[in-house]
Amino acid sequence: MIALKKLRELTLTAATSAERPLHLSAASGLVCLDSTMYVIADDELHLGVFSTTDAGPGRLVRLFDGVLPEEKAARKRQKPDLEALTLLPAFEGFHHGALLAVGSGSRPNRRLGVLLGLDPLGRISGAPRILDLSAMLVPLADAFAEVNVEGAVVVGDELCLFQRGNKQHADNAMIRYRLSEVVNVVTGRRADALRSVKIGRFDLGHIDDVPLCFTDAAPLPGGVMVFSAVAEDTDDAFNDGTCVGAAIGIVGNDGRLRFVRRLDRPYKIEGIHAQLAANHIDLLAVADADDPDVTAALYSATIAI
Repeated sequence: MIALKKLRELTLTAATSAERPLHLSAASGLVCLDSTMYVIADDELHLGVFSTTDAGPGRLVRLFDGVLPEEKAARKRQKPDLEALTLLPAFEGFHHGALLAVGSGSRPNRRLGVLLGLDPLGRISGAPRILDLSAMLVPLADAFAEVNVEGAVVVGDELCLFQRGNKQHADNAMIRYRLSEVVNVVTGRRADALRSVKIGRFDLGHIDDVPLCFTDAAPLPGGVMVFSAVAEDTDDAFNDGTCVGAAIGIVGNDGRLRFVRRLDRPYKIEGIHAQLAANHIDLLAVADADDPDVTAALYSATIAI
């Protein structure tokens, strides 16, 4: 089993309103650039920015206008549900790359994305650009009973989205797109349906009769991808359930599953960052407790390979 070590809690210098807590709770995606850590939370309209070198509170960057309801059920219905965060390499108009946040696509209001330009040091530069990702996400309904995108990874000249299944529809899959076509979508040069190059489906196993399902992914050199998966006791892509277990795995760029290893505790890991060392992988991970009163935490682990 893989043991996670808690490094810090994702506290904030300021909340989004007087009613909101001074922390992120539903951490759902993670990208680390040098000493800066970017975290999306699926129940917020903001991006969290934290340091990887100290445990001081982070700050929020507004992504969407407006205010979400405080009542949990209403907030769940209205949130944009950003679930995946990845780094795009440099392209026209974004000479130092950009962060791309992707909504789950599980409801019509969850098909938005956000593009954030970066400066040479990996800091956010300029205002966020709100994206309509319907061209990518709507066609997925032809392949999956319930669309639920949870991870995004750039590998070579492709963008890979990770589809999360559930107990009723255990449709874990990796969906590949040509990166050049994705860039055309996010820059507004293309609005027609974008079809995937390939869809690979995966059986990640079960814990207590609950299927392990993708929650995020991160790239490694050579096209290898590290992913997180949780066994959440829910029958659909909307409602939460008890997390009975979690795992970390590796899939090659050839689409072959290398391994799936369980975590020592049922952390609901939803965001990961991975770095390859000589004979191991250094992992950072953030969790979603599905409770706004519980502060999301950052964990670390070392995985032998």
